[in-house]
Amino acid sequence: MLHTVVPVLHPSVQSSHSTIMSIHLSMKQTVFALVGFLMLWGPLVFLPGCTNSQAATFPDNQLDQSARESSLEKELRTIMEKGISLDERKAQVFAIEQEFRKKTSPDRARNLAALCYFKTLGTIFTPFDLAEIALVESGGHRLSSKATSYMGAMGVWQLMPSQARHHGYTPEEMRDDEKCAEAAVRTLTQKLERAGGDLQKAKRLYCGRGPQADAYLKKISAVREILTANLQP
Repeated sequence: MLHTVVPVLHPSVQSSHSTIMSIHLSMKQTVFALVGFLMLWGPLVFLPGCTNSQAATFPDNQLDQSARESSLEKELRTIMEKGISLDERKAQVFAIEQEFRKKTSPDRARNLAALCYFKTLGTIFTPFDLAEIALVESGGHRLSSKATSYMGAMGVWQLMPSQARHHGYTPEEMRDDEKCAEAAVRTLTQKLERAGGDLQKAKRLYCGRGPQADAYLKKISAVREILTANLQP
């Protein structure tokens, strides 16, 4: 077994390294979000503009999904489809929007549902995972970005100030839905590592420990049943 000697970096070098890694992660998430947007909304955005032109059509059994995709598209799909397919993720988005509409305005429901889709691309989490946490954490406050707990947790996904700082944000930035969603995914990823890969335990740890966390996990399960029932057959 080989042993690698890891040099101790000067604090300034470590800081620069962390900054570079953070930029790399942000660029990766941006690529995922852009491709995810095209795959989710592309068919609606890029509709044929000429009604007189006749597009060639092929039976589904002659031209399957894999044949229509380029090698780059296949590679990106493979990267983003962790856990479930993109088609399943899209179906979850609409189910989430229906439930969010019960708590907030249609436009806000749509935007938050889209965040649940984009911010989980390239992760093992699904849009449902992010949505159910939002509903349990701030559903009682109409999914408001201004929601603040008596402990000081902020935003739709209720991040504590220390958690926000740990992920490179200011506490005030948890009022920004996109940044709050990003911080929530990073927090859940850390909890998943602590839970040894057990997602349910990770969600319990997202709340904390003790009886309150047990009750929290039951609420999460109840919300998941509701979201699942919203899925279109």
